[in-house]
Amino acid sequence: MQRFFVETYQIEEENHCIHVTGADVNHIKNVLRMKLGEELWISDGGTKEYRCEIEGLGDEEVLLHIIYAQEPDYELPNRIYLFQGLPKADKMELIIQKAVELGAYAIVPVETKRCVVKLDEKKAAKKTARWQQIAESAAKQSKRMLIPKIHEVMSFQDALKLAEELDIRLIPYELAKGMKETKEILNQIRPGQSVGIFIGPEGGFEENEVSQALEKGAQAITLGRRILRTETAGLAILSVLMFQLENDQ
Repeated sequence: MQRFFVETYQIEEENHCIHVTGADVNHIKNVLRMKLGEELWISDGGTKEYRCEIEGLGDEEVLLHIIYAQEPDYELPNRIYLFQGLPKADKMELIIQKAVELGAYAIVPVETKRCVVKLDEKKAAKKTARWQQIAESAAKQSKRMLIPKIHEVMSFQDALKLAEELDIRLIPYELAKGMKETKEILNQIRPGQSVGIFIGPEGGFEENEVSQALEKGAQAITLGRRILRTETAGLAILSVLMFQLENDQ
């Protein structure tokens, strides 16, 4: 069943209706060609979702009748931020799509020393808008209750500053201690804590960048004895955290 997101002001629970506006109107009417009486899911971007049926199809609004509401608790109990070093080509699109499916709360594109891709302000803004669309599509497909935010491209220093607000900061690094130490670090993460994960670009982080992250409180972890590509590393640790944190619920 199709899923869409609305702002809370579009929901009138007392009148059992929801007003869908904007680009979703065209998507419902002309792309999906949905008809009166068809059902869909609406998320309020928080904890509630609504099963609805289409009651009216206008040029600028789709009117929905609320059949029932529920709080399904699909989200992870932790807010996980993926700080992703800018990769080459379209790898970022794949990373964002899969990270959203795995439960990431936000994704932060980061320019590091070894990034091959360099974006000026105009290109960065265009890319961010495109990535946000991908995040929204992935959130709809994977039954997320919210659309993860794709932050503007930022420098490594700004990323470290943003991460200071988080409870836990992790940086996979090939020179980190063994798997036993990594498991101990991950096992200390508790539901409700915010977690930042730093992933380097194709060439990895420079030693100086790793040192800066560690000085700011990040903990170095290993992802195993094999070298993972940048598009694999973040998804690997996200998968581990998803399994561990959902198991604790």
